[in-house]
Parts: sequence; structure tokens; C-alpha cells
Amino acid sequence: MSSALETAVIAPQSLSNRSAFPRNVAVDAYRGFVMLLMMAEVLQFSRVSAAFPTSLFWRILALNQTHVEWFGCSLHDLIQPSFSFLVGVAMPYSIASRLAKGGTFGKLFAHGLWRAFLLAALGIFLRSMDSTRTYFTMEDTLTQIGFGYPFLFLLGFRPPRWAWAALGVILSGYWLAWALYPAAGPNFDWSSVGVSAAWNAQHNYTGFAAHWNKNYNLGNAFDQWFLNLFPRETPFVYNEGGYLTLSFIPTLGTMILGLIAGRWLRAAAPKIPMKQLLIAGVVGLAAGLFFHFTHICPVVKRIWTPSWTLFSGGACFLLLAAFSWIIEVKQYKRWAFFLVVIGMNSIAAYCIAHFMENFIVSTFRIHLGPHFFQFLGTGLEPLLEGAAVLTCYWLVLLWMYRRKLFLKI
Repeated sequence: MSSALETAVIAPQSLSNRSAFPRNVAVDAYRGFVMLLMMAEVLQFSRVSAAFPTSLFWRILALNQTHVEWFGCSLHDLIQPSFSFLVGVAMPYSIASRLAKGGTFGKLFAHGLWRAFLLAALGIFLRSMDSTRTYFTMEDTLTQIGFGYPFLFLLGFRPPRWAWAALGVILSGYWLAWALYPAAGPNFDWSSVGVSAAWNAQHNYTGFAAHWNKNYNLGNAFDQWFLNLFPRETPFVYNEGGYLTLSFIPTLGTMILGLIAGRWLRAAAPKIPMKQLLIAGVVGLAAGLFFHFTHICPVVKRIWTPSWTLFSGGACFLLLAAFSWIIEVKQYKRWAFFLVVIGMNSIAAYCIAHFMENFIVSTFRIHLGPHFFQFLGTGLEPLLEGAAVLTCYWLVLLWMYRRKLFLKI
């Protein structure tokens, strides 16, 4: 297995002579599903749920369209790890394609560095849209991927054992660094880092797990130094959501898991390595929960703990397996077209969701009137308006798809 993967990923002469495999529709559909979840925030399930407080149906939808406060996982929490995971899945295919077209390692690595810079810069740009000046924050999904991308690229040219070793070093080293950083003392003023007494009592940990509490941890200490190196309207003290720059390190771990999955897929093509994907998924979920419930390392997406990397990585393996089984094994592909249109233009979808919502909503209100979407009652107005906005998003992506306009970095 190892030698076959090394041949598939490392040897340029072998890559250039191999016939191209058909495009993996399952990967595109999975990516499209992830981007759909992100774009579907416009459906505003939380507002609909508030209008129907006794409805369990709307409450469940609302819970899965928001991030959990600290420990745990909703469907919405799987968007960022899935997007990061799929960057890794695509890496073996990307390297093989570019080498087959005559690319060299030097040229490919230079392109990888440029892509990393553009991803990081785009993330900062999008976070600055509502600011009066550039808002230097590094927790955006694209920025986090950009920081880790050069390292992922280098691993894509090394034998598979390097990816496993890098994953182990990253997760264990990151865990140890946090474990050695002092936890907050019993008299610490949590309000000084934006944590209320009620929130602290409900969500923060005691004992060893307290090293991973909100806004008093190694990552926040780093950001209080690093982010204040940039021009700011006010000095950085904490992030409201607890998000951190250093999360790009365990996020790289998620990308490495995707790289491993991508190698498995490419080595087994045109078959699907279902057994490997399923085992990896179950082991990842179990390992994450084990470390959480033994208080070795809690599962917290907002600070991307190593146990979250394992837990969410396991979920990504299982989602990839599910899409692969339905689309590639059972050959049910027609239904996936809706998702493929989104998945093949993921960067465009990401930008559309950030740039177009206000324009589309204001256009509806100008031409249809301010109360047009109340025809089923005010409670469902956010849902109907959001569905119309989401439809417009998809139609733009369909127009791009039919004209083969794919935004790539």
C-alpha cells in the first residue's frame, strides 16, 4: 500500500504517464453540501424558531444552523472542518494533474505559496468588510487554510508515513503547549476577557481541562501579542467567540486527514475504499470523545482543540464515505447536480455569500415591496426571503457552471 501511494503522489514520470481518472463527483457533491450549509444561513432558522417557540422541528433546525457555545458539535460546526478536510482530499489530484501537464516541483511550490497568500489575504479582506479600516484577524476559514497550505503541499510530495508522523507531531505538540500554559487562577476576573460569570459557570472547565477555557489560554495570549503588532482601532484583548490565530495549526491536522483520504481515493480508483473511510471515521469520533470525557483534552471547535481535529475529522471521513457510497458506488448521480454546481465553484460560492446578500435583499424590497415575503405570515418571512436569496445564489453559480467559469486561486 505504501509503495503504491508513493508512486501515485511522488513520482512525476509515473504521474505523467497515468491515464486520468474520471472526476470524483462525490467529492464535488460533498464540497457543494458544505458550501450550501454556509450559504443557507440566509434561511435564518433561529428567527423562524423564535416565532414558533413550541416547535421542536424549527428548534432542531435552528440549533444545527448555529455554532455550539463551547463543547459539542452541530451540523453548522462541521462546515469549516469539512472545507479544510476537502482541501486535503483535493491535494493528490491537484499535484498529479499539474505534474502531468509538465509542472515542476519548484513551479508548483511557488504557486502553492501564492495561493496560500491569496487565501489568507481574502479571509482578512472579507472580515474587514464592515470595518472602517483593515481588520487584521486571522480566524477566518480561508486565512486558516492559507497559513497551513504550504505545509500541506510539501507533505503531498512526501511518502504517506510523513503525513501520519506530521499529524501526530502537530496534535501532540499543540496539546502539550496548551497543557503547559498556566490555567487561570481561582480569583481571575473573567469579565476582563469578555466572559460573564454565568457563561463561565456553565461552559468553562475546572481541573486539568481548564487549560482550554475561553479567552484565557495559550492561543489568546499569543493573539494579545501578535494581533497588536498590526494597526488596530482598539488594542486586541480577546475575540468575542473565542476564535484564535493559532487554530491554523490543528486545522492543518484536519487538512492532513483530508490528504490521507484523498490518497486512499486516488489509489483505489475507480473503486471506493469504503472500509478505510469508515474505520477512520469511527476511530476519529471515538478518539475525540475519549480525550474529551477523560478530561485530557475537550472537544471544542472554537479553539480547534486536538480532540476536535480527531472528532471532526472522523465526521468528515464518514460524510465522505456516505457521499461516495451513494454517488460512486450506487451510481445515484443525477440528484447531486444541484450540489456539484456549488462544489465545483466553492471559492465563488464563498464570496457570493459574503457580497451578494444585501444587494439581493434590497432588490427584492425595491421591486416586490417590503412585505412581499409575508404571504405565509410574519413568522415564515425570514425563511421565504432567505430561500429566494439562496435560489439567486445558486442561479448565479449555475450560470457560471454552464459557461465553465470557475473561480480558482
